[in-house]
This record gives sequence, structure tokens and C-alpha cells, in this order.
Amino acid sequence: MSISLPRWLLLPAGLAAAYLLLPLVAMVLRVDWPGFLGLVTSPSARDALWLSLRTGAVSTLVCVLLGVPLATVLARTRFPGQGLLRSLVLLPLVIPPVVGGIALLYTFGRRGLLGGTLEALGVEVAFSTVAVVMAQVFVAMPFLVVSTEGALRTAGERYEVVAATLGASPSTVFRRVTLPTVLPGLLSGTVLAFARSLGEFGATITFAGSLQGTTATLPIQIYLERVDDPDAAVALSLVLVLVAVLVIGLTWQNPVARRRRAPA
Repeated sequence: MSISLPRWLLLPAGLAAAYLLLPLVAMVLRVDWPGFLGLVTSPSARDALWLSLRTGAVSTLVCVLLGVPLATVLARTRFPGQGLLRSLVLLPLVIPPVVGGIALLYTFGRRGLLGGTLEALGVEVAFSTVAVVMAQVFVAMPFLVVSTEGALRTAGERYEVVAATLGASPSTVFRRVTLPTVLPGLLSGTVLAFARSLGEFGATITFAGSLQGTTATLPIQIYLERVDDPDAAVALSLVLVLVAVLVIGLTWQNPVARRRRAPA
């Protein structure tokens, strides 16, 4: 049985939807459809799209491997300074990405905090594909941490306590109980992290630059094309939107559908 909503909600809801969708409609109407295929299959466009997908996938994997343990520690432990740590972890959500890029540059760049040591070891990070991944992880990991930590707090600890009481080791509890319990939230956070990595621009161009095939991701390529070839910029923007919609639609709707089909 569905609940009844006040009818007055329909007006602001419609305005919100129109505000978000109208720019997309305008972009679709602006696309040069006769030349669309040629615009999105140019060598620079293919390199940018492939680089974005490749680095986005790697960044998302890194976010999962590091962000899930961090979210678990924040949700399941208590220690001095925990509130401050959480605030700093979520800081990339509110600061401009270019500020994050500057912070990364002065940490891992040649004259950065760790850059000199890395360079002495023969490792150059800034303005490389590795720098693209690092920039994407910096801005995307908080999305996964927020989603996973929220799911952990909502699920509670009762099942984990029961499993531990029955003799399961902490690693077994985490692998067999904690992760399956919060899987929908984890999947949602993973999708958000990938989508954020795919659309990252400010931190990437500041820390990694815009070298075709190496650091020029699709958002950067769109930025470079917007002056010299606006038609190409619009066409590539539409490609980025379509990829993002496809990823979110296919990945995010599945856990939701499973929850709806689950017996009460």
C-alpha cells in the first residue's frame, strides 16, 4: 500500500526535475547529429574516453580496497579524535577539486612533501597516468566512505555480535556477516565513486595536466575542445552523460530491485 503525499509537493518536485533535466535537453538539441559520429570517434576523443574508463575503474577499485576498511573503522570503533578524522576524510566533498589538486601537487610533486623522496627512488608521480588515478581517488573515496559508513550504522552490530559469540574470528565476521549485510550501501557507494572519478576535472588537470593519451581524460578533453571546437565539446559531453547514466542505471538499480523483491 502506497502512502498519500500532499499535492502541493508536486509543484516544487516538478520544478526541481525540470531544472535538472532542461540543461540536458538543451545539450541534446545543440548536438551536431550529422557529424556526431566523426566528432566522438576522433583519435583524441577515443584516447580520452578510454583513459577515463580505465583510470575510473582503477580508482574505484582503490576506493573500495581502502575506503571500506576506513568506513568500518569509523562506524565500529571509538577513539580520541574520531570526529576530527571523519571531518577531514569528508573534506574533499566540500572543497573545490582544484584545491585538492594543489594539495596533491605539493605532496607528491617534484618539490612536494614526498615528491623529492619519490624522485630519488626513480618514481615520478605528478603529470602521469598514476597522478590521474590519485586525483580521482582523492575526490571519489569520500562518497564511498559516507555511503558505507551510513549502511554500517543503519545495520547495527547485532548480527556481528551473534557471530562473534558463536566463535567466529573477527576476519570471518567481517567477511561473512558485515560485508553481506551492507552490500547494497557498498554497491551504491562504489557506483558513486566510479561516477565521480569519471567526471573528475579540477584536481586532475591541476595535478596531472592534459597530455593526450596519458592524462587528458574525457572531462579535460571537453574543456580543451570547448573553445576550438564547440561541436566536439558538446558531442563529448553527451557521451560522458550517456556513460554515466548507463553505469548508474545498470549498477544502482539492481540492489534496489533485489530489496523490493525480497520477502518481508
